[in-house]
Amino acid sequence: QVQLVESGGGLVQAGGSLRLSCAASGRIFRINYMAWYRQAPGKQRELVAVITSGDITNYADSVKGRFTISRDNARNTVYLQMNSLKSEDTAVYYCNVKTPGPGLYWGQGTQVTVSS
Repeated sequence: QVQLVESGGGLVQAGGSLRLSCAASGRIFRINYMAWYRQAPGKQRELVAVITSGDITNYADSVKGRFTISRDNARNTVYLQMNSLKSEDTAVYYCNVKTPGPGLYWGQGTQVTVSS
């Protein structure tokens, strides 16, 4: 089993920055990719950013140029640096980790609220 612990959410003014962290622990032999999703009230969960084991990254169009995903392989930790935050970024952000085979894990979610 793999456990994910997220941190770094909070309340910030529009134009501000936040950094989310997600640490994975447990029986981890390999991680295929690590990602961040978000879900705003009344909306479906959407992919924000993903980083593969080869450090290939991909972003939702809405966050390109503002958000940066990175990972620390030694600590099995993924980060999401969020700059120039907008009110529409307000959501619960979820960490997502894929391991070989059927392993797909979710964090508990962390609230990000951007005030305009």
